[in-house]
Amino acid sequence: MRAESIPTIAPADDAFLDDLEHRAWDFFNDSWKVDTGLISDRAKADGSAPGGLGSVASVGFGLSGICIADARGWIPRDQATERVRATLEAFQSRLVNEHGFFYHFYLTRDGSRAGKSELSSIDTALFLAGAVTAREYFKDLQITTLVNAIYERIDWPWMLDGGTTLRLGWTPEKGFIPYRWSRYSEHMVMDLVGIGAESHPLPPEEWKAWERKPVGKWSGYEFLECRPLFTHQYSQAYVDFRGKNDGIADYFENSRLATLAQRQMCIGLAAKYPHWGENVWGLSASDSAHGYVAWGGPPAHPAIDGTIVPCAPGGSIPFAPAECLAALRTMKEQYGDLAWAKYGFVDAFNPETGWKDKDVIGIDVGITLLQAENYRTALIWKTFMQAPEIRRAMELAGFHEGGKLKPGSSLVEQP
Repeated sequence: MRAESIPTIAPADDAFLDDLEHRAWDFFNDSWKVDTGLISDRAKADGSAPGGLGSVASVGFGLSGICIADARGWIPRDQATERVRATLEAFQSRLVNEHGFFYHFYLTRDGSRAGKSELSSIDTALFLAGAVTAREYFKDLQITTLVNAIYERIDWPWMLDGGTTLRLGWTPEKGFIPYRWSRYSEHMVMDLVGIGAESHPLPPEEWKAWERKPVGKWSGYEFLECRPLFTHQYSQAYVDFRGKNDGIADYFENSRLATLAQRQMCIGLAAKYPHWGENVWGLSASDSAHGYVAWGGPPAHPAIDGTIVPCAPGGSIPFAPAECLAALRTMKEQYGDLAWAKYGFVDAFNPETGWKDKDVIGIDVGITLLQAENYRTALIWKTFMQAPEIRRAMELAGFHEGGKLKPGSSLVEQP
Protein backbone atom coordinates (compact mmCIF):
# COMPACT_ATOMS: atom_id res chain seq x y z
CA MET A 1 0.00 0.00 0.00
CA ARG A 2 1.40 3.36 -1.03
CA ALA A 3 0.62 6.44 1.01
CA GLU A 4 -1.97 7.69 -1.47
CA SER A 5 -3.72 4.36 -2.09
CA ILE A 6 -7.05 3.15 -0.77
CA PRO A 7 -7.63 -0.49 -1.71
CA THR A 8 -10.58 -1.98 -3.50
CA ILE A 9 -12.01 -4.42 -0.97
CA ALA A 10 -14.32 -7.31 -1.82
CA PRO A 11 -17.81 -6.69 -0.37
CA ALA A 12 -17.65 -9.82 1.81
CA ASP A 13 -14.32 -8.75 3.29
CA ASP A 14 -15.56 -5.22 3.87
CA ALA A 15 -18.66 -6.50 5.66
CA PHE A 16 -16.51 -8.79 7.80
CA LEU A 17 -14.19 -5.93 8.75
CA ASP A 18 -17.11 -3.64 9.49
CA ASP A 19 -18.55 -6.18 11.92
CA LEU A 20 -15.12 -6.83 13.46
CA GLU A 21 -14.48 -3.11 13.96
CA HIS A 22 -17.93 -2.40 15.35
CA ARG A 23 -17.56 -5.19 17.90
CA ALA A 24 -14.13 -3.88 18.86
CA TRP A 25 -15.60 -0.41 19.34
CA ASP A 26 -18.26 -1.95 21.60
CA PHE A 27 -15.49 -3.09 23.95
CA PHE A 28 -14.22 0.47 24.33
CA ASN A 29 -17.72 1.91 24.56
CA ASP A 30 -18.75 -0.56 27.28
CA SER A 31 -15.49 -0.33 29.24
CA TRP A 32 -15.07 3.48 29.26
CA LYS A 33 -15.45 5.08 32.70
CA VAL A 34 -16.07 8.67 31.74
CA ASP A 35 -15.81 10.06 35.27
CA THR A 36 -12.20 8.85 35.65
CA GLY A 37 -11.33 8.91 31.94
CA LEU A 38 -10.16 5.31 32.07
CA ILE A 39 -10.82 2.26 29.92
CA SER A 40 -10.47 -1.25 31.27
CA ASP A 41 -7.32 -3.16 30.53
CA ARG A 42 -9.49 -6.20 29.85
CA ALA A 43 -13.08 -7.40 29.95
CA LYS A 44 -15.02 -10.64 29.72
CA ALA A 45 -15.27 -11.63 26.07
CA ASP A 46 -19.01 -12.23 26.42
CA GLY A 47 -19.53 -8.65 27.56
CA SER A 48 -20.62 -9.64 31.07
CA ALA A 49 -18.08 -7.52 32.96
CA PRO A 50 -15.37 -4.92 32.29
CA GLY A 51 -12.30 -5.17 34.49
CA GLY A 52 -11.52 -2.73 37.27
CA LEU A 53 -7.95 -2.14 36.14
CA GLY A 54 -7.63 0.80 33.78
CA SER A 55 -4.94 0.84 31.08
CA VAL A 56 -3.44 4.12 29.87
CA ALA A 57 -2.56 2.54 26.50
CA SER A 58 -6.13 1.25 26.21
CA VAL A 59 -7.33 4.84 26.59
CA GLY A 60 -5.07 5.83 23.70
CA PHE A 61 -6.64 3.20 21.48
CA GLY A 62 -10.07 4.28 22.70
CA LEU A 63 -9.45 7.93 21.83
CA SER A 64 -8.50 6.80 18.33
CA GLY A 65 -11.38 4.34 18.21
CA ILE A 66 -13.94 7.03 19.01
CA CYS A 67 -12.80 8.87 15.87
CA ILE A 68 -13.61 5.74 13.89
CA ALA A 69 -16.94 5.35 15.69
CA ASP A 70 -17.88 8.95 14.88
CA ALA A 71 -16.84 8.60 11.25
CA ARG A 72 -18.90 5.45 10.87
CA GLY A 73 -21.94 6.78 12.73
CA TRP A 74 -21.70 4.45 15.71
CA ILE A 75 -21.83 7.31 18.22
CA PRO A 76 -23.41 10.78 17.95
CA ARG A 77 -20.87 13.56 17.39
CA ASP A 78 -21.91 15.54 20.48
CA GLN A 79 -21.62 12.47 22.70
CA ALA A 80 -18.21 11.59 21.24
CA THR A 81 -16.93 15.13 21.73
CA GLU A 82 -18.10 15.30 25.34
CA ARG A 83 -16.54 11.94 26.15
CA VAL A 84 -13.19 12.96 24.72
CA ARG A 85 -13.31 16.25 26.63
CA ALA A 86 -14.13 14.50 29.92
CA THR A 87 -11.39 11.93 29.41
CA LEU A 88 -8.75 14.53 28.66
CA GLU A 89 -9.86 16.67 31.60
CA ALA A 90 -9.33 13.68 33.91
CA PHE A 91 -5.84 13.10 32.50
CA GLN A 92 -4.98 16.76 32.71
CA SER A 93 -6.34 17.52 36.18
CA ARG A 94 -6.95 14.38 38.22
CA LEU A 95 -4.74 11.42 37.31
CA VAL A 96 -1.47 11.47 39.23
CA ASN A 97 1.61 11.73 37.01
CA GLU A 98 5.31 12.49 37.29
CA HIS A 99 7.06 14.86 34.89
CA GLY A 100 3.96 14.41 32.72
CA PHE A 101 4.28 10.62 32.42
CA PHE A 102 1.36 8.43 33.45
CA TYR A 103 1.32 5.16 35.30
CA HIS A 104 0.74 1.98 33.32
CA PHE A 105 -2.38 1.09 35.31
CA TYR A 106 -4.94 3.01 37.37
CA LEU A 107 -8.08 1.80 39.15
CA THR A 108 -11.10 2.64 37.03
CA ARG A 109 -13.32 3.31 40.05
CA ASP A 110 -11.41 6.33 41.34
CA GLY A 111 -8.39 6.94 39.07
CA SER A 112 -5.81 6.07 41.73
CA ARG A 113 -2.51 4.37 40.90
CA ALA A 114 -2.91 0.60 40.73
CA GLY A 115 -0.61 -1.10 43.24
CA LYS A 116 3.06 -0.54 42.45
CA SER A 117 2.41 0.16 38.79
CA GLU A 118 5.26 1.95 37.05
CA LEU A 119 5.27 5.23 35.18
CA SER A 120 5.41 3.85 31.64
CA SER A 121 7.09 5.71 28.82
CA ILE A 122 5.51 3.59 26.07
CA ASP A 123 2.02 3.55 27.58
CA THR A 124 2.13 7.32 28.03
CA ALA A 125 3.17 7.63 24.38
CA LEU A 126 0.35 5.37 23.16
CA PHE A 127 -2.13 7.42 25.18
CA LEU A 128 -0.66 10.60 23.71
CA ALA A 129 -0.85 9.25 20.16
CA GLY A 130 -4.56 8.63 20.66
CA ALA A 131 -5.04 12.07 22.22
CA VAL A 132 -3.26 13.78 19.31
CA THR A 133 -5.41 11.78 16.87
CA ALA A 134 -8.56 12.98 18.66
CA ARG A 135 -7.30 16.56 18.65
CA GLU A 136 -6.66 16.49 14.92
CA TYR A 137 -9.96 14.71 14.18
CA PHE A 138 -12.44 16.72 16.25
CA LYS A 139 -10.75 20.15 15.90
CA ASP A 140 -12.56 21.27 19.03
CA LEU A 141 -11.08 24.16 21.03
CA GLN A 142 -11.46 22.52 24.44
CA ILE A 143 -10.00 19.22 23.21
CA THR A 144 -7.10 21.04 21.56
CA THR A 145 -6.35 23.03 24.71
CA LEU A 146 -6.38 19.92 26.90
CA VAL A 147 -4.24 17.81 24.55
CA ASN A 148 -1.69 20.59 24.19
CA ALA A 149 -1.47 21.04 27.96
CA ILE A 150 -0.95 17.30 28.50
CA TYR A 151 1.63 17.13 25.70
CA GLU A 152 3.57 20.18 26.87
CA ARG A 153 3.79 18.83 30.42
CA ILE A 154 5.73 15.71 29.40
CA ASP A 155 9.43 16.07 30.20
CA TRP A 156 10.96 13.74 27.62
CA PRO A 157 14.62 14.42 28.54
CA TRP A 158 13.85 13.39 32.13
CA MET A 159 12.99 9.88 30.88
CA LEU A 160 16.38 9.71 29.13
CA ASP A 161 17.93 9.71 32.62
CA GLY A 162 21.24 10.95 31.27
CA GLY A 163 21.40 8.42 28.42
CA THR A 164 20.78 8.55 24.70
CA THR A 165 17.69 6.30 24.68
CA LEU A 166 14.57 6.35 26.82
CA ARG A 167 14.04 4.32 29.97
CA LEU A 168 11.09 1.92 30.06
CA GLY A 169 9.73 3.63 33.15
CA TRP A 170 10.07 4.82 36.75
CA THR A 171 8.56 4.12 40.16
CA PRO A 172 8.64 6.32 43.26
CA GLU A 173 9.82 3.31 45.24
CA LYS A 174 12.83 2.32 43.11
CA GLY A 175 13.46 5.11 40.63
CA PHE A 176 14.14 4.42 36.95
CA ILE A 177 13.66 0.93 35.54
CA PRO A 178 17.14 -0.26 34.50
CA TYR A 179 16.12 -1.17 30.93
CA ARG A 180 16.11 1.14 27.92
CA TRP A 181 14.43 1.22 24.54
CA SER A 182 17.78 0.50 22.91
CA ARG A 183 16.79 -1.87 20.07
CA TYR A 184 14.09 -2.17 17.43
CA SER A 185 10.69 -2.64 19.05
CA GLU A 186 7.29 -0.95 19.37
CA HIS A 187 8.74 2.36 20.57
CA MET A 188 9.08 4.28 17.27
CA VAL A 189 5.88 6.27 17.80
CA MET A 190 7.16 7.22 21.25
CA ASP A 191 10.44 8.49 19.82
CA LEU A 192 8.62 10.59 17.24
CA VAL A 193 6.09 12.20 19.60
CA GLY A 194 9.05 13.00 21.87
CA ILE A 195 11.23 14.47 19.12
CA GLY A 196 8.34 16.51 17.75
CA ALA A 197 7.28 17.96 21.11
CA GLU A 198 7.18 21.74 21.37
CA SER A 199 8.09 21.67 25.07
CA HIS A 200 10.82 19.47 26.57
CA PRO A 201 11.53 17.58 23.31
CA LEU A 202 13.87 14.69 22.79
CA PRO A 203 16.99 15.60 20.81
CA PRO A 204 16.67 14.50 17.17
CA GLU A 205 19.77 12.33 17.69
CA GLU A 206 17.68 10.00 19.85
CA TRP A 207 16.12 8.56 16.67
CA LYS A 208 19.47 7.19 15.52
CA ALA A 209 20.63 6.21 19.04
CA TRP A 210 18.77 2.88 19.24
CA GLU A 211 20.21 -0.11 17.40
CA ARG A 212 18.52 -1.55 14.34
CA LYS A 213 19.07 -5.04 15.71
CA PRO A 214 18.72 -7.93 15.56
CA VAL A 215 18.43 -8.50 11.82
CA GLY A 216 16.73 -11.82 11.20
CA LYS A 217 16.38 -13.98 8.11
CA TRP A 218 13.52 -16.41 7.52
CA SER A 219 12.07 -18.01 4.37
CA GLY A 220 13.95 -15.57 2.16
CA TYR A 221 12.90 -12.49 4.18
CA GLU A 222 15.43 -10.24 5.89
CA PHE A 223 14.04 -7.85 8.49
CA LEU A 224 14.54 -6.17 11.85
CA GLU A 225 13.47 -8.85 14.24
CA CYS A 226 11.28 -8.72 17.36
CA ARG A 227 9.31 -11.86 18.11
CA PRO A 228 5.86 -10.68 19.35
CA LEU A 229 4.09 -9.35 16.29
CA PHE A 230 2.56 -6.38 18.16
CA THR A 231 6.04 -4.80 18.24
CA HIS A 232 5.81 -4.43 14.45
CA GLN A 233 2.27 -3.00 14.64
CA TYR A 234 1.75 -0.46 17.42
CA SER A 235 3.76 2.44 16.04
CA GLN A 236 2.26 1.86 12.61
CA ALA A 237 -1.29 2.13 13.87
CA TYR A 238 -0.45 5.86 13.94
CA VAL A 239 2.67 6.63 11.90
CA ASP A 240 2.22 6.21 8.17
CA PHE A 241 5.61 4.87 7.11
CA ARG A 242 4.39 3.76 3.68
CA GLY A 243 6.89 4.67 0.98
CA LYS A 244 9.21 6.39 3.46
CA ASN A 245 12.55 5.54 5.03
CA ASP A 246 15.13 7.25 7.23
CA GLY A 247 18.14 6.09 5.24
CA ILE A 248 18.36 2.97 7.40
CA ALA A 249 15.15 1.01 6.89
CA ASP A 250 11.67 1.03 5.40
CA TYR A 251 9.65 0.25 8.52
CA PHE A 252 6.38 -0.48 6.72
CA GLU A 253 8.18 -3.00 4.55
CA ASN A 254 9.84 -4.37 7.67
CA SER A 255 6.47 -5.07 9.27
CA ARG A 256 5.22 -6.66 6.06
CA LEU A 257 8.19 -9.02 5.96
CA ALA A 258 7.93 -9.82 9.68
CA THR A 259 4.25 -10.68 9.22
CA LEU A 260 4.86 -12.94 6.23
CA ALA A 261 7.82 -14.58 7.95
CA GLN A 262 5.70 -15.39 10.98
CA ARG A 263 3.02 -16.89 8.74
CA GLN A 264 5.65 -19.10 7.11
CA MET A 265 6.97 -20.12 10.51
CA CYS A 266 3.48 -21.17 11.59
CA ILE A 267 2.93 -23.11 8.37
CA GLY A 268 6.20 -24.89 9.09
CA LEU A 269 4.98 -25.84 12.57
CA ALA A 270 1.82 -27.50 11.24
CA ALA A 271 3.44 -30.92 11.51
CA LYS A 272 3.53 -30.37 15.28
CA TYR A 273 0.26 -28.45 15.49
CA PRO A 274 -2.03 -29.95 12.82
CA HIS A 275 -4.70 -27.26 13.12
CA TRP A 276 -2.19 -24.58 12.11
CA GLY A 277 -1.66 -23.75 8.46
CA GLU A 278 -1.67 -21.06 5.82
CA ASN A 279 -5.00 -19.68 7.08
CA VAL A 280 -4.67 -20.47 10.80
CA TRP A 281 -1.65 -18.68 12.19
CA GLY A 282 -0.62 -15.78 14.39
CA LEU A 283 1.34 -15.12 17.58
CA SER A 284 1.73 -12.02 19.65
CA ALA A 285 1.92 -11.36 23.39
CA SER A 286 -1.34 -12.70 24.82
CA ASP A 287 -3.15 -14.77 27.37
CA SER A 288 -2.68 -18.53 27.33
CA ALA A 289 -3.85 -21.54 29.30
CA HIS A 290 -0.77 -21.00 31.48
CA GLY A 291 -0.90 -17.22 31.90
CA TYR A 292 0.30 -14.24 29.90
CA VAL A 293 3.11 -15.02 27.42
CA ALA A 294 5.09 -12.62 25.20
CA TRP A 295 5.46 -15.18 22.45
CA GLY A 296 5.91 -14.82 18.73
CA GLY A 297 8.52 -15.44 16.09
CA PRO A 298 10.49 -16.17 14.07
CA PRO A 299 12.54 -17.50 15.67
CA ALA A 300 9.86 -19.58 17.34
CA HIS A 301 9.27 -18.74 20.98
CA PRO A 302 10.04 -21.78 23.18
CA ALA A 303 6.65 -21.60 24.95
CA ILE A 304 4.60 -22.14 21.76
CA ASP A 305 1.93 -24.76 22.49
CA GLY A 306 -0.56 -24.44 19.63
CA THR A 307 -2.25 -21.27 20.88
CA ILE A 308 -3.39 -18.80 18.21
CA VAL A 309 -3.61 -15.05 18.85
CA PRO A 310 -6.07 -13.35 16.46
CA CYS A 311 -4.72 -9.82 16.96
CA ALA A 312 -1.47 -10.98 15.33
CA PRO A 313 -3.03 -11.08 11.84
CA GLY A 314 -5.60 -8.48 12.98
CA GLY A 315 -2.95 -5.85 13.65
CA SER A 316 -1.10 -6.68 10.42
CA ILE A 317 -4.00 -6.30 7.99
CA PRO A 318 -2.45 -3.32 6.16
CA PHE A 319 0.88 -5.12 5.73
CA ALA A 320 -0.44 -8.37 4.20
CA PRO A 321 -4.18 -7.96 3.66
CA ALA A 322 -4.86 -11.11 1.66
CA GLU A 323 -3.04 -13.38 4.11
CA CYS A 324 -4.38 -11.68 7.24
CA LEU A 325 -7.99 -11.47 6.10
CA ALA A 326 -7.94 -15.13 5.06
CA ALA A 327 -6.64 -16.06 8.51
CA LEU A 328 -9.21 -13.99 10.38
CA ARG A 329 -12.15 -15.19 8.34
CA THR A 330 -11.00 -18.81 8.63
CA MET A 331 -10.65 -18.50 12.42
CA LYS A 332 -14.20 -17.23 12.72
CA GLU A 333 -15.66 -19.75 10.28
CA GLN A 334 -13.85 -22.85 11.56
CA TYR A 335 -13.34 -21.99 15.24
CA GLY A 336 -16.12 -19.56 16.02
CA ASP A 337 -17.17 -21.42 19.16
CA LEU A 338 -13.65 -21.00 20.53
CA ALA A 339 -12.55 -17.75 18.97
CA TRP A 340 -15.55 -15.45 18.57
CA ALA A 341 -17.71 -13.59 21.10
CA LYS A 342 -19.40 -10.22 21.70
CA TYR A 343 -16.30 -8.10 21.11
CA GLY A 344 -15.06 -10.07 18.13
CA PHE A 345 -12.16 -12.42 18.68
CA VAL A 346 -11.20 -13.56 22.16
CA ASP A 347 -7.66 -12.69 23.09
CA ALA A 348 -6.36 -16.19 22.30
CA PHE A 349 -7.53 -19.75 21.74
CA ASN A 350 -5.93 -23.15 21.19
CA PRO A 351 -7.47 -25.24 18.40
CA GLU A 352 -5.23 -28.15 19.41
CA THR A 353 -6.61 -28.46 22.95
CA GLY A 354 -9.94 -26.66 22.79
CA TRP A 355 -8.85 -24.00 25.29
CA LYS A 356 -10.36 -20.55 24.82
CA ASP A 357 -9.72 -17.31 26.63
CA LYS A 358 -12.57 -15.86 28.63
CA ASP A 359 -11.24 -12.34 28.16
CA VAL A 360 -10.38 -9.71 25.62
CA ILE A 361 -7.52 -7.24 26.21
CA GLY A 362 -7.95 -3.59 25.26
CA ILE A 363 -4.66 -3.08 23.46
CA ASP A 364 -5.20 -6.26 21.42
CA VAL A 365 -8.76 -5.28 20.50
CA GLY A 366 -7.47 -1.77 19.81
CA ILE A 367 -4.70 -2.68 17.41
CA THR A 368 -7.16 -4.75 15.36
CA LEU A 369 -9.69 -1.89 15.27
CA LEU A 370 -7.20 0.76 14.19
CA GLN A 371 -5.37 -1.32 11.63
CA ALA A 372 -8.57 -2.62 10.03
CA GLU A 373 -9.68 1.00 9.60
CA ASN A 374 -6.27 2.06 8.31
CA TYR A 375 -6.52 -0.65 5.66
CA ARG A 376 -10.03 0.42 4.67
CA THR A 377 -9.74 4.22 4.73
CA ALA A 378 -6.34 5.20 6.24
CA LEU A 379 -8.33 7.32 8.72
CA ILE A 380 -5.98 7.08 11.69
CA TRP A 381 -2.87 7.46 9.54
CA LYS A 382 -4.23 10.54 7.75
CA THR A 383 -5.46 12.14 10.96
CA PHE A 384 -2.36 11.53 13.10
CA MET A 385 0.04 12.55 10.36
CA GLN A 386 -1.64 15.98 10.13
CA ALA A 387 -0.23 16.89 13.55
CA PRO A 388 2.50 19.54 13.30
CA GLU A 389 4.53 17.76 15.98
CA ILE A 390 4.64 14.58 13.89
CA ARG A 391 5.45 16.37 10.66
CA ARG A 392 8.32 18.10 12.45
CA ALA A 393 9.53 14.83 14.00
CA MET A 394 9.56 13.00 10.67
CA GLU A 395 11.69 15.77 9.17
CA LEU A 396 14.07 15.89 12.12
CA ALA A 397 14.43 12.10 12.07
CA GLY A 398 15.48 12.25 8.41
CA PHE A 399 12.55 10.57 6.67
CA HIS A 400 12.18 10.93 2.93
CA GLU A 401 10.36 9.24 0.05
CA GLY A 402 11.87 6.36 -1.87
CA GLY A 403 15.26 4.78 -1.35
CA LYS A 404 16.53 1.52 -2.76
CA LEU A 405 16.18 -1.52 -0.52
CA LYS A 406 18.32 -4.60 -0.44
CA PRO A 407 16.57 -7.44 -2.32
CA GLY A 408 14.18 -9.31 -0.01
CA SER A 409 14.94 -6.89 2.81
CA SER A 410 13.55 -3.80 4.54
CA LEU A 411 17.04 -2.36 4.95
CA VAL A 412 18.17 0.51 2.73
CA GLU A 413 21.15 -0.17 0.50
CA GLN A 414 24.08 1.93 1.56
CA PRO A 415 26.35 3.46 -1.11
